[in-house]
Amino acid sequence: MKPVAFPYAEAMAEKGFWQASRFQILRRVSQLVFLALFLSGPFTGVWIAKGTLASSLTLGVLPLTDPFILLQSLAARHWPETTALLGSVVVLAAYTVLGGRTYCSWVCPINAVTDASGWLGTKFEIKANTKLWPKWRSAILIAAVASSALTGTIVWELINPITAFHRTLLFGSLFGLYLALAIFLFDLFVVRDGWCGHLCPVGAFYGLVGKAALVRVAAPRRQACDDCMACYAVCPEPHVITPALKGERTGTGPVILSGDCTNCGGCIDACPERVFAFTHRFNHSIDELATAAAHSAAQNTPSGRAAS
Repeated sequence: MKPVAFPYAEAMAEKGFWQASRFQILRRVSQLVFLALFLSGPFTGVWIAKGTLASSLTLGVLPLTDPFILLQSLAARHWPETTALLGSVVVLAAYTVLGGRTYCSWVCPINAVTDASGWLGTKFEIKANTKLWPKWRSAILIAAVASSALTGTIVWELINPITAFHRTLLFGSLFGLYLALAIFLFDLFVVRDGWCGHLCPVGAFYGLVGKAALVRVAAPRRQACDDCMACYAVCPEPHVITPALKGERTGTGPVILSGDCTNCGGCIDACPERVFAFTHRFNHSIDELATAAAHSAAQNTPSGRAAS
């Protein structure tokens, strides 16, 4: 089967390899670094972080606790220790600044699995467009908390692919490998970005946190957009792009404010016109140079000259 057009191709030709790949590369480095922090102890005897991404102690002094785990613990009527409460506050504060779903794209090791599935599906034009109920992710989030309340246990951690994957790396348990493979195949043949975008309750929780996040992706040069659609092709949550990119039609600012945005930087990498950039939620300015250039180009078209 003939491969489809590589969505980064035009950006690489226009900007060079690094400018068209930097955030993708940096995300992989970040994910590997987080894994290395946890694996350093078992494999080298140097304990940097003890535990998992659900709950850990870094350098023996800094507790870090997933707030979603804390929520389930409270629902299960298990009052956490002071260190767990402190760790949850630290993590929540960090993601409130950086963006809730930054966890999904920069930390979670399952992201590499879903990205690999997406790359393979694009390369071989595998159609994975099954329609799923858009509220499944939120429904599973509610079900996880409710199940903890009913059973008195943190139910989600029994099947959490992220934790299971850590156990696979540490203890050789095949369960995490099976879950990762199932997610890979689900994304490849059923729904593109299906696990992270439609089912994962962790992503749903951090999406709620992300609604108030400070760090954002924006389209300050949206007037320079040539509708190549590369940003939509690489974005795991493409519905977040339109309001910021096409906002001149509705008066919407250039900042992507949806909590679903993962701050992955894929749109920044893939855009050959440099439309997107990282900024903060209060920066609603539009690049005046790009706007003037677009206006000048419009005036130089036959229709533009006729109108003037």
